[in-house]
Amino acid sequence: MHIGVPLETQLGETRVAATPETIKKLIAQGHTVTVQNGAGIAASVTDSAYEAAGALIGSAADAFGAELILKVSAPGDAELPLIKSGTVVVGMLNPFNNDMIAKLAERGIAAFALEAAPRTSRAQSLDVLSSQANIAGYKAVLLAAHHYPRFMPMLMTAAGTVKAARVLILGAGVAGLQAIATAKRLGAVIEASDVRPAVKEQIESLGAKFVDVPYETDEEREAAVGVGGYARPMPASWMQRQAVAVHERARQADIVITTALIPGRKAPVLLSAETVAQMKPGSVVIDLAAAQGGNCPLTVADQVVVEHGVTIVGHTNLPAMVAADASALYARNLLDFMKLLFNQEGQFQINLEDDIVAACLMCRDGQVIRKNG
Repeated sequence: MHIGVPLETQLGETRVAATPETIKKLIAQGHTVTVQNGAGIAASVTDSAYEAAGALIGSAADAFGAELILKVSAPGDAELPLIKSGTVVVGMLNPFNNDMIAKLAERGIAAFALEAAPRTSRAQSLDVLSSQANIAGYKAVLLAAHHYPRFMPMLMTAAGTVKAARVLILGAGVAGLQAIATAKRLGAVIEASDVRPAVKEQIESLGAKFVDVPYETDEEREAAVGVGGYARPMPASWMQRQAVAVHERARQADIVITTALIPGRKAPVLLSAETVAQMKPGSVVIDLAAAQGGNCPLTVADQVVVEHGVTIVGHTNLPAMVAADASALYARNLLDFMKLLFNQEGQFQINLEDDIVAACLMCRDGQVIRKNG
């Protein structure tokens, strides 16, 4: 099959959907791969490296003219006309963007959004959300260290002792746990909070203290269990008690990293404007939910702002700041998903009996298969 790898054109996107490592494996499977010239430059992959792996280097029209297109983000309006009817597109297409899915369907494209893969053991190797969230959690701590005007670890020097930074992490999913581990390596004192009781042991095993907000009703306990690895919206009663606990911890913290997301919904507010107003001057907030409205109402998407002496960082694409490794992990996710699209004879097929394939298929033959939101 002819596979195309275009240059990503979304503002700030530096990742690429295939690397020389994965292209070698695709070619070994009998595929032909065309990479758009310059597609990997921002991820530190040269055209010559792709050519050495066996890929052809071509124009945008060449890459989008392939039978199967590997993307990081959904095709933009300028790219859609380059894609022929019957083409297969695989990438992080945002399954909750119904307008984009409808546009893909109108073009007769078969589109697979990998974010929709079930959170099962079998799907772990192609879990793009986890692979990219892991990077975001790591980068969040480095950004915090960059903006924080003091040291992260405790230091004992001839000029005196410097206290370790106090870090509060709200949300202990993949990004939050990686943030805990990274902050620990940098010598910070860490506290972490999450609505799901099951993550308490994970938080403590990484060296952080769990901020416990007890459940008082069965409704609160059931909501805290979550669905598919994600938290569900919590009852107002629990949210009020958590807000009090977070307020007290945040006032004492030097750095707050918020990571709470609910698929298809606006991000929950975890850090109020009133709390930020009472944080210490020089404190830093890294809001990983900025693209979905932010966990803090003072966050401005894709900007760094200072409010009440607190620096609030609202970058919406942290994995793109670690482009080389983010691309490498993402490309492996795509490669593993591709295995599900071909039978033992190497022929392309859409097997709807496969739960992963069925979950990721957004549209086909001009029809929207899955509508979300």
